[in-house]
Amino acid sequence: MRPTLNVLSDNLIQQILHEAKRILAEVGIEVRGPELRQRLLDLGLPTNSSGDRILFPPDVVDKAIATAPKSFTLHNRQGVPHAEIGGYNVHFVPASSGLKIHDHRTDSTRLANTNDFVEYVRLADGLDNIAYLATAFSTNDDIEAQVSDAWRLHLCLTNSLKPIVSGAFTEHGVPRMAEMMQLFRRDKADLIARPMSIFTITATGMFRYSEDSCQNLLDCVEWGIPIEVVPVTLMGLIAPVTLVGATVFHTADTLAGIVMAQLVKPGTPVLFGGAPAAFHMKTATSPMLAIEALHLDIAYASIGKYLNLPTQAYMALSDSKFLDAQAGAETFGSALLAALAGINSVSGPGMLDYVLVFSLPKLVLDNDLCGQALHLTREIKPIDDLPTIDLVHQLLAEQHMITAEHTLKHWPDQLYLPEPVVDRMNRENWAKAGELDLMARATAEVESRLAAYVPVETDQPTLRELERIIRSGLLTQETLPEIPAVPTVHRLDEEDRRGRRRRRR
Repeated sequence: MRPTLNVLSDNLIQQILHEAKRILAEVGIEVRGPELRQRLLDLGLPTNSSGDRILFPPDVVDKAIATAPKSFTLHNRQGVPHAEIGGYNVHFVPASSGLKIHDHRTDSTRLANTNDFVEYVRLADGLDNIAYLATAFSTNDDIEAQVSDAWRLHLCLTNSLKPIVSGAFTEHGVPRMAEMMQLFRRDKADLIARPMSIFTITATGMFRYSEDSCQNLLDCVEWGIPIEVVPVTLMGLIAPVTLVGATVFHTADTLAGIVMAQLVKPGTPVLFGGAPAAFHMKTATSPMLAIEALHLDIAYASIGKYLNLPTQAYMALSDSKFLDAQAGAETFGSALLAALAGINSVSGPGMLDYVLVFSLPKLVLDNDLCGQALHLTREIKPIDDLPTIDLVHQLLAEQHMITAEHTLKHWPDQLYLPEPVVDRMNRENWAKAGELDLMARATAEVESRLAAYVPVETDQPTLRELERIIRSGLLTQETLPEIPAVPTVHRLDEEDRRGRRRRRR
């Protein structure tokens, strides 16, 4: 038995789905992308009386949902299966959309650059509980904005083998990024068969999909890129302040994206996702870690699971400005909720300050917190401990169980031993080690892991083609930013890389 969390009864889920489908059928969605809008009209979908919203009849919605896969497999850069997205499989991935980085070396918050992003990828590459990467924050400090999405993808692809959660910043950004990923497959069909990325499609609220989101959705479907549909549901601002009402609004927005993808190409892998927040009536902010927003996260996850769809959420992050007690509490609490709810792709580790600021020390702490959450949700079953009477006799005979055969056999799998970033020493040993606080330990762990990074080999023709694709989108910038050198280590093949990680653990 696996520990689970479900906050909605089947009866309430059915009522929520009924209301969401009623919104789609009677109010409809403002589809601002002209090409997608025309595709939907060509498929026979009606409009409202004024013609500005596409209506989705309930039978169309039901048929479209039925074609969506219950799960799909993400593959790594080499095409090897890496993560099964579906069921109660939980994968933690860094949050996206950051604009700045907290520089742990100067204790300052600033715009991020290429060096920062490369360090992030190299750090995340070795974190065992960060299942795959995200293009976590922008590097607009040293690259033109219209190609910064492709530049971040390039840095991920050449510094790690892990799959990537990404997305395009502009209406026409997806094809360029898809062409880059295709360089690591035989051809387009192979990229579709063995996807290495999930792209985010944002619903902006008010039952509307922007021009960018519409075109990105179409392009992702064309290239076979799995998509996560992510409404930004703001409770009390553009959605009801009550949980059930907000869940209805969120479900309608999410279903619209999922249905549109399925209508264009049945069988497109989609995640029932979201990035909700509660509107704070006194400070006029939108905290994503407000308890009401977290409640909405696990509520809509229940809807997604009821529909047999993979799920996604922004959790395991913090609205705090720094790596402090609030950051730890919000991250660990929401990571536990996400793991118990079985959310398949959890976007959050590393992020602070309303998904504006990324922190490498927080990422290494979050790696451990997510590991503990995953440990809690493992299957509960007898492990050579029923019947228990023999273990009782061993305890009474030896007055301890440290050297018992049962302990020696099972403790490596049963006890979660955190990295040094989490303090498990007694006070005397802690004092001998320098009396380091959390930020000091996390910073030391970042530097240690960056020094131990094992580089990824990319052949020169592929590197030149990646750069050519990015250069083709530049307007005035003449040179690409310089990529920091890899630490001086022996270059290893993938088998040696895995062995080194096992030894480090």
